Amino acid sequence: MKHVLFVCTHNAGRSQVAEAFFNRLAPGDVRAESAGSDPAQEVWPEVVEVMAERGFDLRGVAPKRLTTEMQLRADWAVTLGCGDACPFVPTHVEEWDIPDPAGRGIEEVRHIRDLVESRVRALVSTQLETIRGDRTYRELWLRQLIPSLHREFDEVHGAETIRKCADEVLDRFDDARVRSFVVTLANRDARERLRQREPVLSG
Repeated sequence: MKHVLFVCTHNAGRSQVAEAFFNRLAPGDVRAESAGSDPAQEVWPEVVEVMAERGFDLRGVAPKRLTTEMQLRADWAVTLGCGDACPFVPTHVEEWDIPDPAGRGIEEVRHIRDLVESRVRALVSTQLETIRGDRTYRELWLRQLIPSLHREFDEVHGAETIRKCADEVLDRFDDARVRSFVVTLANRDARERLRQREPVLSG
């Protein structure tokens, strides 16, 4: 599972609209979530109204605060006017220059909805394979895993076997929603696997 993160200041308009359209348009192996640096109490009423026109029910949806775990989980991020609190995502962050619907009339909010939809459609049609194929997190995890595995097992298994084992273990965590503990858990599993493998005989 790959994750796309949409971020704006209040998570009450643009990012909610983007999340809703993305999860309708994208295949099930790439999912979106949204958050804000200063979340509002509720989604703006005008946004609820114009999204209902397109078949989305945002009544009762609670804006969410941007968390570290959301940023770690994201394989792609889109900011929509998040000010100085834009997310740190190791993979890719793009910015969409779309007006904030807060305090605007219903016709303006409809126009903003349509702008967001068009950008989401473009993202889904042009970037899904890039998102799916991105190995940024895998390489970051390997860089953290491999040195300690080398120190313990290099003389027994060699560099190629150690890297292959670490990569195989990380396959288990591709769909992990909580990524904070991936390296710790993968290190434990990789060490156990390497202990059980036959030593590589030299020469």
